[in-house]
Amino acid sequence: MFIRILVALAVGCVSIPPASAQAYPNKPIHIIIGQAAGGGMDTLARLVGQKLSQSLDQPVIIENKTGAAGIIATSFVAKAPADGYTLLFSPTGNLVFNPILYSKLPYSPLRDFVPISMIATFPLVLVVNPAEPIQNVQDLVAYMKAHPDKSNYSGSGAAFQFASELFKIKTKTQAEFIQYKGTNESITAVLSGSVQWAMADTGPAAALLAGGKLRALAVTSHSRLASMPNVPTMAEIGYPDLEIQYWGGLLAPAGTPAAVIKKLEGEIQRIVRLPELRERMASINVTPAGSTSEEFAKVIASDLARWSAVAKASNIKTMD
Repeated sequence: MFIRILVALAVGCVSIPPASAQAYPNKPIHIIIGQAAGGGMDTLARLVGQKLSQSLDQPVIIENKTGAAGIIATSFVAKAPADGYTLLFSPTGNLVFNPILYSKLPYSPLRDFVPISMIATFPLVLVVNPAEPIQNVQDLVAYMKAHPDKSNYSGSGAAFQFASELFKIKTKTQAEFIQYKGTNESITAVLSGSVQWAMADTGPAAALLAGGKLRALAVTSHSRLASMPNVPTMAEIGYPDLEIQYWGGLLAPAGTPAAVIKKLEGEIQRIVRLPELRERMASINVTPAGSTSEEFAKVIASDLARWSAVAKASNIKTMD
Protein backbone atom coordinates (compact mmCIF):
# COMPACT_ATOMS: atom_id res chain seq x y z
CA MET A 1 0.00 0.00 0.00
CA PHE A 2 2.75 2.44 0.98
CA ILE A 3 4.63 1.70 -2.25
CA ARG A 4 1.48 2.26 -4.34
CA ILE A 5 0.94 5.67 -2.69
CA LEU A 6 4.54 6.65 -3.41
CA VAL A 7 4.14 5.63 -7.04
CA ALA A 8 0.88 7.58 -7.35
CA LEU A 9 2.53 10.67 -5.89
CA ALA A 10 5.44 10.30 -8.26
CA VAL A 11 3.19 10.29 -11.33
CA GLY A 12 0.97 13.08 -10.01
CA CYS A 13 -2.16 10.99 -9.52
CA VAL A 14 -2.66 12.03 -5.91
CA SER A 15 -3.04 15.70 -4.99
CA ILE A 16 -2.79 16.98 -1.44
CA PRO A 17 -4.23 20.40 -0.54
CA PRO A 18 -1.66 23.03 0.42
CA ALA A 19 -0.76 22.97 4.10
CA SER A 20 -2.16 26.47 4.54
CA ALA A 21 -5.62 25.31 3.48
CA GLN A 22 -5.40 21.90 5.12
CA ALA A 23 -4.45 23.14 8.59
CA TYR A 24 -6.13 26.56 8.67
CA PRO A 25 -7.00 27.71 11.21
CA ASN A 26 -4.96 26.11 13.98
CA LYS A 27 -4.60 29.14 16.25
CA PRO A 28 -6.60 32.27 17.18
CA ILE A 29 -7.65 34.71 14.47
CA HIS A 30 -7.40 38.43 15.15
CA ILE A 31 -9.87 40.80 13.46
CA ILE A 32 -8.64 44.41 13.60
CA ILE A 33 -11.13 47.26 13.48
CA GLY A 34 -10.38 50.98 13.47
CA GLN A 35 -13.68 52.02 15.01
CA ALA A 36 -14.39 52.34 18.73
CA ALA A 37 -15.97 49.59 20.80
CA GLY A 38 -19.75 49.81 21.06
CA GLY A 39 -20.37 51.47 17.70
CA GLY A 40 -22.26 50.00 14.75
CA MET A 41 -19.20 48.62 12.94
CA ASP A 42 -17.79 47.17 16.16
CA THR A 43 -21.13 45.50 16.95
CA LEU A 44 -21.23 43.98 13.47
CA ALA A 45 -17.63 42.72 13.71
CA ARG A 46 -18.33 41.05 17.04
CA LEU A 47 -21.52 39.40 15.82
CA VAL A 48 -19.70 37.87 12.87
CA GLY A 49 -16.58 37.09 14.89
CA GLN A 50 -18.56 35.06 17.41
CA LYS A 51 -20.16 32.92 14.69
CA LEU A 52 -16.84 32.55 12.88
CA SER A 53 -15.20 31.32 16.07
CA GLN A 54 -17.89 28.68 16.51
CA SER A 55 -17.65 27.39 12.94
CA LEU A 56 -13.84 27.39 12.74
CA ASP A 57 -13.40 26.05 16.29
CA GLN A 58 -10.79 28.69 17.10
CA PRO A 59 -10.96 31.94 19.11
CA VAL A 60 -11.70 35.01 17.00
CA ILE A 61 -10.43 38.08 18.82
CA ILE A 62 -11.75 41.54 17.93
CA GLU A 63 -9.13 44.25 18.46
CA ASN A 64 -10.05 47.94 18.31
CA LYS A 65 -7.09 49.99 17.09
CA THR A 66 -8.73 53.39 16.92
CA GLY A 67 -7.35 56.70 15.73
CA ALA A 68 -6.48 58.64 12.58
CA ALA A 69 -9.79 57.89 10.83
CA GLY A 70 -9.08 54.16 10.71
CA ILE A 71 -5.60 54.58 9.24
CA ILE A 72 -3.84 53.01 12.24
CA ALA A 73 -5.87 49.80 12.07
CA THR A 74 -5.77 49.53 8.30
CA SER A 75 -2.02 50.08 7.97
CA PHE A 76 -1.43 47.57 10.80
CA VAL A 77 -3.20 44.83 8.85
CA ALA A 78 -1.54 45.85 5.57
CA LYS A 79 1.84 45.08 7.18
CA ALA A 80 0.71 41.91 8.98
CA PRO A 81 1.78 38.40 7.90
CA ALA A 82 -0.35 37.17 4.99
CA ASP A 83 -1.38 33.94 6.72
CA GLY A 84 -5.08 34.48 7.46
CA TYR A 85 -4.61 35.08 11.17
CA THR A 86 -4.75 38.88 11.08
CA LEU A 87 -7.77 40.28 9.24
CA LEU A 88 -9.29 43.72 8.79
CA PHE A 89 -12.92 44.59 9.39
CA SER A 90 -13.34 47.80 7.45
CA PRO A 91 -16.11 50.26 6.70
CA THR A 92 -16.15 52.16 3.41
CA GLY A 93 -14.12 55.04 4.83
CA ASN A 94 -10.87 53.16 5.47
CA LEU A 95 -10.53 51.87 1.92
CA VAL A 96 -12.36 54.50 -0.14
CA PHE A 97 -12.44 57.91 1.52
CA ASN A 98 -9.01 57.80 3.18
CA PRO A 99 -7.19 57.10 -0.11
CA ILE A 100 -9.02 60.07 -1.67
CA LEU A 101 -8.41 62.43 1.25
CA TYR A 102 -4.81 61.60 2.24
CA SER A 103 -2.00 62.03 -0.27
CA LYS A 104 0.55 60.12 1.86
CA LEU A 105 -1.49 57.17 3.05
CA PRO A 106 0.66 54.28 4.37
CA TYR A 107 -1.39 51.65 2.50
CA SER A 108 -3.07 51.08 -0.84
CA PRO A 109 -6.66 49.77 -0.79
CA LEU A 110 -6.12 47.83 -4.03
CA ARG A 111 -2.53 46.61 -3.70
CA ASP A 112 -2.25 45.80 0.02
CA PHE A 113 -5.45 43.84 0.61
CA VAL A 114 -7.43 40.88 -0.65
CA PRO A 115 -11.18 41.31 -0.09
CA ILE A 116 -12.82 38.31 1.59
CA SER A 117 -16.51 39.27 1.70
CA MET A 118 -18.71 42.30 2.11
CA ILE A 119 -20.65 41.52 5.28
CA ALA A 120 -23.36 44.18 5.34
CA THR A 121 -24.51 47.42 3.76
CA PHE A 122 -26.30 50.40 5.23
CA PRO A 123 -27.86 53.58 3.81
CA LEU A 124 -28.02 57.11 5.19
CA VAL A 125 -31.06 59.15 6.15
CA LEU A 126 -31.45 62.89 5.51
CA VAL A 127 -32.75 64.52 8.69
CA VAL A 128 -33.87 67.97 9.83
CA ASN A 129 -35.26 69.50 13.01
CA PRO A 130 -39.05 68.96 13.12
CA ALA A 131 -39.44 72.47 14.56
CA GLU A 132 -38.40 73.82 11.14
CA PRO A 133 -41.05 74.29 8.44
CA ILE A 134 -39.19 71.91 6.09
CA GLN A 135 -41.49 68.97 5.42
CA ASN A 136 -39.70 67.22 2.55
CA VAL A 137 -36.61 67.29 0.34
CA GLN A 138 -38.24 69.73 -2.07
CA ASP A 139 -38.74 72.21 0.78
CA LEU A 140 -35.10 71.84 1.84
CA VAL A 141 -33.81 72.32 -1.69
CA ALA A 142 -35.99 75.39 -2.18
CA TYR A 143 -34.71 76.92 1.06
CA MET A 144 -31.08 76.20 0.22
CA LYS A 145 -31.44 77.81 -3.20
CA ALA A 146 -33.13 80.87 -1.72
CA HIS A 147 -30.66 81.20 1.19
CA PRO A 148 -27.28 79.74 0.15
CA ASP A 149 -25.44 81.88 2.71
CA LYS A 150 -27.57 80.48 5.60
CA SER A 151 -27.47 76.80 4.67
CA ASN A 152 -25.24 74.34 6.50
CA TYR A 153 -25.04 70.68 7.40
CA SER A 154 -23.29 68.53 9.99
CA GLY A 155 -21.27 65.36 9.68
CA SER A 156 -18.86 63.32 11.75
CA GLY A 157 -16.51 62.18 9.03
CA ALA A 158 -15.76 61.77 5.37
CA ALA A 159 -18.61 59.32 4.69
CA PHE A 160 -21.19 61.92 5.69
CA GLN A 161 -19.39 64.82 4.04
CA PHE A 162 -19.06 63.02 0.70
CA ALA A 163 -22.71 61.94 0.70
CA SER A 164 -23.83 65.46 1.57
CA GLU A 165 -21.63 66.99 -1.13
CA LEU A 166 -23.14 64.60 -3.67
CA PHE A 167 -26.58 65.75 -2.49
CA LYS A 168 -25.53 69.35 -3.12
CA ILE A 169 -24.22 68.48 -6.59
CA LYS A 170 -27.40 66.67 -7.64
CA THR A 171 -29.72 69.36 -6.21
CA LYS A 172 -27.54 72.27 -7.44
CA THR A 173 -27.45 73.83 -3.97
CA GLN A 174 -24.87 75.30 -1.58
CA ALA A 175 -24.32 74.59 2.13
CA GLU A 176 -21.38 74.83 4.52
CA PHE A 177 -19.98 71.67 6.11
CA ILE A 178 -19.68 71.75 9.92
CA GLN A 179 -17.67 68.80 11.25
CA TYR A 180 -18.32 67.05 14.56
CA LYS A 181 -16.46 64.28 16.37
CA GLY A 182 -19.23 61.68 16.22
CA THR A 183 -22.64 60.94 14.76
CA ASN A 184 -24.40 61.66 18.06
CA GLU A 185 -22.85 65.15 18.19
CA SER A 186 -23.71 65.72 14.55
CA ILE A 187 -27.36 64.84 15.20
CA THR A 188 -27.42 66.93 18.38
CA ALA A 189 -26.37 69.91 16.26
CA VAL A 190 -29.51 69.42 14.15
CA LEU A 191 -31.65 69.09 17.27
CA SER A 192 -30.26 72.32 18.74
CA GLY A 193 -30.65 74.28 15.52
CA SER A 194 -26.90 74.82 15.15
CA VAL A 195 -27.08 73.27 11.70
CA GLN A 196 -29.94 72.86 9.28
CA TRP A 197 -29.64 69.27 8.13
CA ALA A 198 -27.52 66.14 8.23
CA MET A 199 -26.96 62.88 6.42
CA ALA A 200 -26.81 60.33 9.25
CA ASP A 201 -26.49 56.58 9.53
CA THR A 202 -29.87 55.11 10.36
CA GLY A 203 -28.84 53.32 13.57
CA PRO A 204 -28.04 56.34 15.77
CA ALA A 205 -30.91 58.33 14.27
CA ALA A 206 -33.58 55.63 14.64
CA ALA A 207 -34.65 56.31 18.24
CA LEU A 208 -34.83 60.09 17.73
CA LEU A 209 -36.86 59.62 14.56
CA ALA A 210 -39.25 57.24 16.30
CA GLY A 211 -39.67 59.73 19.13
CA GLY A 212 -40.42 62.60 16.78
CA LYS A 213 -37.31 64.55 17.77
CA LEU A 214 -35.94 64.37 14.24
CA ARG A 215 -37.73 64.47 10.90
CA ALA A 216 -36.55 62.11 8.16
CA LEU A 217 -36.89 63.49 4.64
CA ALA A 218 -35.45 60.60 2.61
CA VAL A 219 -33.25 57.52 2.76
CA THR A 220 -30.46 56.69 0.33
CA SER A 221 -31.33 52.97 0.10
CA HIS A 222 -32.58 51.22 -3.04
CA SER A 223 -35.97 50.60 -1.42
CA ARG A 224 -37.79 51.86 1.67
CA LEU A 225 -36.56 50.64 5.03
CA ALA A 226 -38.79 48.38 7.11
CA SER A 227 -37.94 50.51 10.14
CA MET A 228 -39.00 53.71 8.32
CA PRO A 229 -41.78 52.65 5.93
CA ASN A 230 -43.14 56.19 5.51
CA VAL A 231 -39.81 57.71 4.50
CA PRO A 232 -39.30 57.81 0.70
CA THR A 233 -36.09 56.86 -1.06
CA MET A 234 -34.08 59.50 -2.90
CA ALA A 235 -34.93 57.74 -6.16
CA GLU A 236 -38.66 57.99 -5.43
CA ILE A 237 -38.45 61.77 -5.19
CA GLY A 238 -36.45 62.20 -8.36
CA TYR A 239 -32.81 61.69 -7.34
CA PRO A 240 -31.76 58.17 -8.43
CA ASP A 241 -28.08 59.18 -8.41
CA LEU A 242 -28.35 59.66 -4.64
CA GLU A 243 -28.69 55.97 -3.92
CA ILE A 244 -25.85 55.42 -1.44
CA GLN A 245 -25.01 52.18 0.28
CA TYR A 246 -22.00 52.15 2.57
CA TRP A 247 -20.61 48.83 3.73
CA GLY A 248 -18.58 46.88 6.23
CA GLY A 249 -16.47 43.97 5.10
CA LEU A 250 -13.65 41.59 5.89
CA LEU A 251 -10.25 41.71 4.18
CA ALA A 252 -6.85 40.05 4.49
CA PRO A 253 -3.33 41.24 3.73
CA ALA A 254 -2.28 40.84 0.09
CA GLY A 255 -0.59 37.50 -0.50
CA THR A 256 -2.88 35.52 1.80
CA PRO A 257 -3.27 32.03 0.25
CA ALA A 258 -6.25 31.77 -2.09
CA ALA A 259 -7.49 28.65 -0.31
CA VAL A 260 -7.66 30.55 3.00
CA ILE A 261 -9.54 33.43 1.37
CA LYS A 262 -12.01 30.97 -0.18
CA LYS A 263 -12.58 29.22 3.14
CA LEU A 264 -13.26 32.48 4.97
CA GLU A 265 -15.47 33.75 2.12
CA GLY A 266 -17.62 30.63 2.35
CA GLU A 267 -17.91 30.92 6.12
CA ILE A 268 -19.00 34.58 5.93
CA GLN A 269 -21.58 33.79 3.26
CA ARG A 270 -23.01 31.04 5.46
CA ILE A 271 -22.96 33.17 8.61
CA VAL A 272 -24.81 36.16 7.15
CA ARG A 273 -27.63 33.83 6.07
CA LEU A 274 -28.26 32.65 9.63
CA PRO A 275 -31.75 33.78 10.75
CA GLU A 276 -30.56 34.99 14.16
CA LEU A 277 -27.79 37.07 12.60
CA ARG A 278 -30.11 38.59 10.01
CA GLU A 279 -32.53 39.51 12.78
CA ARG A 280 -29.76 41.12 14.81
CA MET A 281 -28.51 43.04 11.77
CA ALA A 282 -32.01 44.32 11.12
CA SER A 283 -32.15 45.64 14.68
CA ILE A 284 -29.15 47.90 13.96
CA ASN A 285 -30.45 48.89 10.51
CA VAL A 286 -27.91 47.09 8.35
CA THR A 287 -28.58 44.68 5.49
CA PRO A 288 -26.70 41.34 5.22
CA ALA A 289 -24.53 41.05 2.11
CA GLY A 290 -22.24 38.00 1.95
CA SER A 291 -20.53 38.79 -1.35
CA THR A 292 -17.76 36.84 -3.02
CA SER A 293 -14.20 38.14 -2.86
CA GLU A 294 -14.38 39.18 -6.52
CA GLU A 295 -17.68 41.04 -6.07
CA PHE A 296 -16.31 42.92 -3.07
CA ALA A 297 -13.18 43.92 -5.01
CA LYS A 298 -15.36 45.38 -7.79
CA VAL A 299 -17.40 47.41 -5.27
CA ILE A 300 -14.25 48.90 -3.74
CA ALA A 301 -12.88 49.88 -7.16
CA SER A 302 -16.24 51.32 -8.23
CA ASP A 303 -16.62 53.33 -5.01
CA LEU A 304 -13.11 54.74 -5.36
CA ALA A 305 -13.99 56.02 -8.84
CA ARG A 306 -17.39 57.39 -7.81
CA TRP A 307 -16.27 59.28 -4.73
CA SER A 308 -13.04 60.53 -6.33
CA ALA A 309 -15.24 62.26 -8.89
CA VAL A 310 -17.35 63.79 -6.09
CA ALA A 311 -14.23 65.06 -4.32
CA LYS A 312 -13.02 66.70 -7.52
CA ALA A 313 -16.40 68.27 -8.31
CA SER A 314 -16.80 69.56 -4.74
CA ASN A 315 -13.18 70.69 -4.44
CA ILE A 316 -12.63 68.56 -1.33
CA LYS A 317 -8.96 69.05 -0.52
CA THR A 318 -6.48 66.23 0.07
CA MET A 319 -4.34 66.21 3.20
CA ASP A 320 -0.74 65.14 3.81
